[in-house]
Formats: sequence, structure tokens, C-alpha cells
Amino acid sequence: MSTKPNRNPHSKSNPLKFQVTEADTLMVFIMKKMNGISRTRVKHMLANGVVSVDGERTSQFDFALKPGMQVEIGKPSAKERFYSKWLKIVYEDTHLVVIDKKEGLLTNSPTKEQETAQSILNQYFTATQQRCRAHTIHRLDRDTSGLMLFAKDKKIAMSFEENWKEKVYDRRYVAVVEGKLEPREGTVESWLKDNKMFVTYSSPVDNGGKYAVTHYQVLVSNNRYSLVDFHLETGRKNQIRVHAKDLGHPIVGDEKYGSTDNSLGRVCLHAYRLCFIHPTTGKEHEFETPFPKVFEKPFPQH
Repeated sequence: MSTKPNRNPHSKSNPLKFQVTEADTLMVFIMKKMNGISRTRVKHMLANGVVSVDGERTSQFDFALKPGMQVEIGKPSAKERFYSKWLKIVYEDTHLVVIDKKEGLLTNSPTKEQETAQSILNQYFTATQQRCRAHTIHRLDRDTSGLMLFAKDKKIAMSFEENWKEKVYDRRYVAVVEGKLEPREGTVESWLKDNKMFVTYSSPVDNGGKYAVTHYQVLVSNNRYSLVDFHLETGRKNQIRVHAKDLGHPIVGDEKYGSTDNSLGRVCLHAYRLCFIHPTTGKEHEFETPFPKVFEKPFPQH
């Protein structure tokens, strides 16, 4: 993983230029000329349209190079220079950043030794000479993937915290749960509270915890699995995971909350939709990401 900008002293008007002296493929040629840069990084450069062969841009990694050709590599924008195996920047302005996080990454951590979504963004801000820090607006569990929102200053983050329901008007998740969930739509309401082992448990009556409401709709199902759309009315810790367990259909891979099936190799929960009102412009912003492909595996006919 690298969040540092390309330090080569070139720009779009003064690109790096390499003369081809022997037959090769474009990817291998670039890797040789740029001190063993990774294949993933080269693919990222090609996808961003900063590589040209004899003046023509190409994104073809196996482009056949011949002696006498010239390869040029221009300078990408700040966002194009950023690469992380853990997250993608979906949207960025002077106040906010929306990312798409992969499963397995913490949102933040009190220890600096641990890589988190927050620390990766801070590296990116430093690399692109932005005088700001990433402030967490909401969290996703380590093993949950999907859309997250960060602020570039504390005041903006606080504005969301103080007016969450007014600012964030739609958040949706998709999950693969065990079994055929029926009825196909409904609402789960309960009070959620952590025990001494920091495991969240649910109570149908007020137990001193936080009131939580989750709406759900089954998108497709069979006898073994259901693909379910979850709409959060409240945003409590582990809310969907606990409410799926309450329904008797735990999320596949979520051993902590009752799953005995890890056939898909991950906790199958993904935050795919995020809608909010921008705190400075007042404009509505709506984002969606595709469902992870592994979620489709149990439903080959759909």
C-alpha cells in the first residue's frame, strides 16, 4: 500500500520519457524503468490515462512495444496518485471525503501502530499537501465493507454529530444471511447494550441501552440463504448484525453473532448507499457502490 505521490520531477508538460530498445510488453517495460513498481500500481496508472506510446494514450497493460517506440508517463492528479488496497476515494471536496472501504480494515484506532481508514486518509492528506486531518463521522465494523464519510475538520464532523438525522437521510446495507428469511419485509425494534465482554445484546424492553430500529427487505432468497436490504432508522453499534440474529437469520460469516456458515469467506455485510445534506452548501449528495460479487455466489440464477 502506498499513499505517497510519485516523486519523479515531471509534469503533464514535462513527462517522463523512455525509449524502447527491445521488444517488450508495456507493463513489464514500465516496471523495469520505474525500479520494480508493482503490477497493481502500473495498472492504476494505465487506468488513469497517464501513459502514452508514441503520443497515443493507452490503458492496455500487454501492449506490444517495439524498438524505436517512445513511452511517456505524465503526472496524474492528486487523487489519481493515491492508491490503497484498503479503500477508494469516491468523493472529495474541501470539507468532506467519502470512501469505499474493504472488509478487514478498522475505521480508526487509538494506537498509531495499527493501519486504519483514518490513518490512510491522513497519509493521503499529507502526501497531497492538504493541511487537514481525517475526522470520523460514522464507523463501520472492521469486517463490514462499504461507504463511509469523513470530515476534514472537527467543526464539520460535529455538525453531523449534532444533527445526524437531519443531515444523513438514507443509509442502506446489503447482507447475505443464513436461511430463507420470512416474512420478506419487516422491522426490528429493540434496545441494544454491550455486556462486559463488549458484545452487544438485544432486549425487547428498555434495558438501559440504546433504542434501535432496523427495516429490512429480502431481495432474493433460496432455502439456504437470503440477500437482504437493511435500512437503518437509528445507527447503533453492531445494530444490523444483532438484529439479523434477532430475526433468527444471522449474517453469513458473523460468528460473533450466531453464524455457523463461513462459506463465503467474510462477514457478508456491505454499506452500499449513503445520502446526506452537505453541511456548507445544503445540497443533497447520494452515493452507491455495487454489491460485492461474492454476495451473488449463493444466487446463481439471479
